[in-house]
Amino acid sequence: MAAAAWGRTSCGCLCATAVLFLALAAAVAADDGFITWDDVSIPTAVAASGGGDGVGLGKAAAARSGGGLTTIVVSQDGTGHSRTVQGAVDMVPAGNRRRVKILVRPGIYREKVRVPITKPFVSLIGMGTGRTVITWNSRASDLDPASGHQVGTLNSASVAIEADYFCASHITFENAAPPAPPGAVGQQAVALRLAGDKAMLYRCRVLGTQDTLFDNMGRHYFYNCDIQGSIDFIFGNARSLFQGCTLHAVAMSYGAIAASQRSSPAEDSGFSFVGCRLTGSGMLYLGRAWGRYARVVYSYCDLSGIVVPQGWSDWGDRSRTKTVMFGEYSCKGPGASTGKRVPWSRTLSYEEAQPFLGPSFINGEQWLKL
Repeated sequence: MAAAAWGRTSCGCLCATAVLFLALAAAVAADDGFITWDDVSIPTAVAASGGGDGVGLGKAAAARSGGGLTTIVVSQDGTGHSRTVQGAVDMVPAGNRRRVKILVRPGIYREKVRVPITKPFVSLIGMGTGRTVITWNSRASDLDPASGHQVGTLNSASVAIEADYFCASHITFENAAPPAPPGAVGQQAVALRLAGDKAMLYRCRVLGTQDTLFDNMGRHYFYNCDIQGSIDFIFGNARSLFQGCTLHAVAMSYGAIAASQRSSPAEDSGFSFVGCRLTGSGMLYLGRAWGRYARVVYSYCDLSGIVVPQGWSDWGDRSRTKTVMFGEYSCKGPGASTGKRVPWSRTLSYEEAQPFLGPSFINGEQWLKL
C-alpha cells in the first residue's frame, strides 16, 4: 500500500491559561532547572532501608522534606503509598516546586496514567523494564464511555506526560492493542505521549505498533531506550535526541520509523538519532514527511537491511521534497547504503551533521547535567 494512505487522526495541541503558565514558571525558578543522574535513580533513603528485592519499599522508607513526600512508593500488594501509578501521581501537589520520585515496584500495572501540566519535576522509576510495566490497550477509534466520541490518537496514550522536567528510568510503557496493518483506519495506539518540555528517559522501553511514541512537543532526551513499533512509531513535533537507543520494528509488511510534524521553518523541532540500532521485521522508511518541513537525521547508526533502499517518504506530496530535511551521517550496516536513496535526502558532511550530534541539539546545556 502507498505510504500516503497510512492515515493519522488530527492530534491537536494542549492549551493552558496565562495564570497557570506563570505559576509553572515560578515553580521552575524555585528548582535549579537541571536534570541530573540523581533524578533517575533510586533515592538513597529508600535504598539504605533495605528490602526483599534490594531496596526498601515500605511506607516508612519514603524520604520527606518540609512535611511532604519526595519519594512515593507504588506497590500492588499495599505495602507502599499507593497501589496504582495514577494514585501516586495524584499525591504530587499541583504547582510542585521540587523533584518527587515515584518508585514503582515490580508488576504489570494495567491502567492509564496522566501527569498533568500542573505537576512538574516528577520522576517515574521502575525496577527494570522487564519487571515494571505500565500498560493499556486504547486505540484512536475506541469510544469514550463518557462522551460517546472516539478518543483519537492523543487520548489513546497509555501514559501521557504533560508536565515539564519529567524523568523516567527502568520502566516499560506499553500499548497492548492488537497490531495494525498498513492503511488501517483508527488503529493508532500510543504507548507514551510526551507534551512537556525538558524530559529525560533512561533505559526505558516504549512498546506498541502504530504510533507508539507520540513525541508531541518540547525538548526531550532518550538515552539507552528501546522503542518498538511498525508505522510512524516515533511521531510528533518535539525536538528530541535519541542516543544509544534500539529501534525495533514489528512491521508486517511496510512501515516507517519517524514522522516529523514540523510544518514551518520557524519551528525548531525534529528528531536526531545518534548511535542507535535498527532491528526487526518488515521494510522500513527511515522517516516520512508528516509536516512540510519535517526534519530527521541519523548519525553513527547501525541500520539493518530492513530499510527500504529509497530510505525516505514524502507522504505522497511531491512539494514536500523541496522543504524537508532528511539526512544521514556516517551510518553503517546493510540498510545504510545511500546509493538508491531518494534524490532529495542528504548525505551530510561532519560540519552539516555536527548540530545534531549531541545535547546541544536540544539545548541540553541549559537543562541537563549528566
